[in-house]
Amino acid sequence: MTSETASLTGRLLLATPSLSDPNFARSVVLVLNHDDDGALGVVVNRPLDVDVAAVLPGWQRFATAPGKLFQGGPVALDSALGLVAVPGDRPDPQGVRRVFGSVGLGSVGLVDLDTPPESIVAELSGLRIFAGYAGWSAAQLEGEIAEGAWFVLPAEARDAFSDAPQDLWGDVLRRQGGDLALVASFPSDVSMN
Repeated sequence: MTSETASLTGRLLLATPSLSDPNFARSVVLVLNHDDDGALGVVVNRPLDVDVAAVLPGWQRFATAPGKLFQGGPVALDSALGLVAVPGDRPDPQGVRRVFGSVGLGSVGLVDLDTPPESIVAELSGLRIFAGYAGWSAAQLEGEIAEGAWFVLPAEARDAFSDAPQDLWGDVLRRQGGDLALVASFPSDVSMN
């Protein structure tokens, strides 16, 4: 990241139709950190068919619908990150580090998933658990954006906690209007067009 390149922390990366990497096809990545050393984010539209209780039993009843574990990305799939929404301008609850706006993390810089959930959840308006994350080394993400692999778009507070995460890619594109709204109807397999 150079002085003329702004941090993408808090922005969404939407895979363009040309991105063929199966880890990221039609993905929506919320960027949690972006600086000169690289970038880190989580894919917010990939719920797994695994209840949160399978990995963190005490957290299931507090997880935002659909109450599933999400695949946050291809890096460190054996780790869990908790993404939370803290309403208003309240101080960070115990075990939470706010990243931007109302979004905070637990464990490895996010919500401390070892903290009893009851001591945190009363102060939250959303909770998602991610297995793994997406990561880029220094200048790697900027190169991928320059190659046309990602649309960089503003995030809305509800994006990370959408009740229809499987529809998020198209929903975010449609709300942009213009040409990007048309991309939302781009077929996932152009040979079927």
